[in-house]
Amino acid sequence: MKRTILALGLSAALLAGQALATNLPTLRVNGEPIPAVHAVEDGTTYVGLRAVSRALDPRADISWSEGTAAIHGDGLALTASPGLPYLTANGRYLYIPAGVRAENGRVLVPIRVLADAFGAQVIWNGGTREILVENGSAAPWANYDPDELYWLSRIISAESQGEPLNGQIAVGNVVLNRVEHPDFPNSIYGVIFDQRWGGQFEPVRNGTIYLPPTEGSLLAAKLVLEGADEVGDCLYFLNPVLAGNFWTVENRPFYATIGCHDFYR
Repeated sequence: MKRTILALGLSAALLAGQALATNLPTLRVNGEPIPAVHAVEDGTTYVGLRAVSRALDPRADISWSEGTAAIHGDGLALTASPGLPYLTANGRYLYIPAGVRAENGRVLVPIRVLADAFGAQVIWNGGTREILVENGSAAPWANYDPDELYWLSRIISAESQGEPLNGQIAVGNVVLNRVEHPDFPNSIYGVIFDQRWGGQFEPVRNGTIYLPPTEGSLLAAKLVLEGADEVGDCLYFLNPVLAGNFWTVENRPFYATIGCHDFYR
């Protein structure tokens, strides 16, 4: 299963909170300093999309049309629309929780997300306060397993359609966390249709698991398979208004409430 862990922060200890404009780290792309860092907020470093893309691929074609920035370079087709909580790259959907930004005519995205799109490597040098970005392998292409995407999007849709995107991602996170945990089946299908204790998910019992997923749930499933994470290592969730069994509440540590669901480790 493909599950690339997205790390949007460069150093939680050094870069937490919003950095002053006079104290921004230096960015070097393939050894050359690039004045592209615009903000460091909550551990996430935002950089100018055009400047960094041009540094990584000098021949890239960069355009703007109908509110969307597009980059076509050597083996990469990327789009980023200010306000959306993701960018697309070669058919992949890469999560940006605080969204793509537009400030003073520039499109801003997290450096680690952009580097991931290009297949580049990012290193934080705390001693010199430098972000070092180096071209790596070719830009990855989307490679979602059809069976995984099919069932993950359906359980997300059946459990959380109508919820905000982060809530749908959180439901998907629980499913993948179970896949990776030794106490649960080792596939998405196996986790969803696990029949122990009368079944794990209500949509399996009532048949809504078989309904076509919403567009938002399909997006959430792709983001989760790319590593989007909202609830860490949580293994359980429930809607406290609808739940009829409170074993989870009584036996597992509470983590957070997102939308109408409570999540537990």
